[in-house]
This record gives sequence, structure tokens and C-alpha cells, in this order.
Amino acid sequence: MKSKAKIIAIYLPQYHPIPENDLWWGKGFTEWSNVAKAKPLFKGHYQPRLPADLGYYDLRVPEARKAQADMAREYGVAGFCYWHYWFGEGKQLIERPFNEVLESGEPDFPFCLAWANETWKGFVHGLKNRNILIEQKYPGVDDFTAHFMKVLPAFKDKRYIEVDGKPLFMIYKPFGDEKVTLFMDTWRTLALEYGLNGIHFVGHCNDHKYSAQQILDLGFDSVNTVRLDNYLANHRSLTTKIVGRLNKILRGVPLAYPYKIMSKYFIESSIDSNKDVFPSIIPGWDHSARSGREGLVMTNVTPELFDKHVKDVLEVIEHKEEERKIIFIKSWNEWAEGNYMEPDIKWGKAFLEVLKKNIIR
Repeated sequence: MKSKAKIIAIYLPQYHPIPENDLWWGKGFTEWSNVAKAKPLFKGHYQPRLPADLGYYDLRVPEARKAQADMAREYGVAGFCYWHYWFGEGKQLIERPFNEVLESGEPDFPFCLAWANETWKGFVHGLKNRNILIEQKYPGVDDFTAHFMKVLPAFKDKRYIEVDGKPLFMIYKPFGDEKVTLFMDTWRTLALEYGLNGIHFVGHCNDHKYSAQQILDLGFDSVNTVRLDNYLANHRSLTTKIVGRLNKILRGVPLAYPYKIMSKYFIESSIDSNKDVFPSIIPGWDHSARSGREGLVMTNVTPELFDKHVKDVLEVIEHKEEERKIIFIKSWNEWAEGNYMEPDIKWGKAFLEVLKKNIIR
């Protein structure tokens, strides 16, 4: 089985209880708590979004993790990119699923890590306020070194995804702090000291205020472009902006725009065809399960429209060398963001079938 590209799916490890979530949201909270309580907020709004084949899994269960990997492999996904949370001073969160994957050797499915270097605030994660839940810190070289040593066993695992012989490590906020450059320099030095060929740093570019070139200029090896807000930021007419604002104020309707329109702006060929840019496949977005009427919603997402989007992404990487034909899926299982590839009760495996049809030669 040959693939037209290396498809790496972003993976959320939130689906198990932790003491911090118990404190912030109540005993037993997981991402499923937001998913299950979601309600339609306007006519035709697809909520709640409920899982089908894999059910309401608990990522402490090895069989659940294996079922995910088996499904991903079957439909053309080459590996998972696990969100990795290190807040500084040794503080981690929701690390258990990946740690168990690493320590057990199962599932035997490729992986890499993406550092979600972001302060958690209540609003983004489902509360009604914007209070800081846990702050992202950048203490300096000693902490960066401790962070590297924690991740080193993963880098040396045979399953770890590499680019040019170097482990791929994504940073969610390239401009999160001025010390990000020092962080990368520290890790590159340590990588050589510990027998690696270096680190291939990928900057996650999902903020229209920054360009791919600005991220490369920081010292990143490549950029992952994610243009969720490209339509909102750069292509809405004044009338559309006013109507959206009035709907929100007067009718309590969240910002909602058709996937058919928004997906036109997910890809910019002149940028995404660059060998140092890894574009994204975006299967949809609906943040209302977390943030209610404050969330952004992509409406009328269908397998047919998704098919066109996948083809657009494949077209921009077609002439790259094999090593650089990397595409990220955002995401495999971000259910409370309406951003997932796993089967749901409405579409089943239709989106996975679209992916497989286009990816597998």
C-alpha cells in the first residue's frame, strides 16, 4: 500500500480524568463531558456530535488506543502527532496516554509530539470566564534541558517520525515567548550530545498575524499552515461581518459560515507548495461544544466538500520531494471543536473513506 503523502493526524489525549480537570470542571470531567452536553444553537446546527464505531473511549485503556491506530492506518494515516503539555518547572498535564504508548510499545504505530505551549484559560476550555487555569512558563535553559530529557526516550523510539533523519517536534506557538529560539538552540545542542542528528522543528502557523516566512526566520526547519480563520480575517465582506455581528448580538447565534466558503481559503498554493511548508487537511470546525455562542462554527460540512479540500491539499504537495510530502490533519479526535476524523453517528466513516480514496495509490 503506497500513499501519495505522509499524513500525520493531530491527536488530543484529553479523554481521561485528571485531578486538575476534576478541580476546574467537576469530578470525572473529560473532553466527552463537553461533547455530550452540546446543543444546536440555530436551525440546521449539527450538535451534539456523537461518536460511532469507537464510542466514548477512555484513553487509559490500551484497547482503545489500539483501535484508534488500527483505524487510522487502514484509512491512510501514517502516524499521530500527540499534543504534549509541558508548562515549565516540570509541570505536565494529560501525559498518561502517550507515556503508556511509549512504555508499552503499543500500538505499533508511528508518532511525534507537538508542544502545546499555551496558557490554559477558562473560556477556551469550556468555562464562562477567561481566568488563567495554568500558565505556560519558559523558565530557561535548566528547564528546557529537563524537558528534553523527558522527551528523549520518545525521540529514540523506533516509531518516532523523522524528517531528514531528525525527530519531528512541533511547537504550537512559535511566537509564544522570546525564549522559544533559546529553547530550540538548547534542544539542538542536546540532541547532538545524546546521539541524535538534531531536531526538525515545525512551527504551527494558525494565526493570520504571522506568516510562514516569519516563522522560518525564527529558526524553524518547517511550518505547518492551518488557516482556520483565513476567511474571517482576510476574505469576509463588510456586509458579512455586520450580519454576523448582528446575529450574534440580537439572536445569540455564534459566528457560523459554510464550510464550502471557508474551505476555499484553507490553502494558499504559492506558500503551501514551498518545500519547507507542511499544509493541513481540515475536516471541519465547531467550537460551540466548549464555548457555546461565543464559538466559531463551520456549517454544512459534507464528504463531498471534504473530498474537494483533500484534493486541493494534495495538489500543492504533488511536486515536492518524497521526504517533504507531509500533510497534517487537524485533527484526529478534537471532538469538542467539531474537528475530527473518527466516525460519528451522522457520517460514519465517510470522511475516512474520502481520505483513503485520495491518499492510497
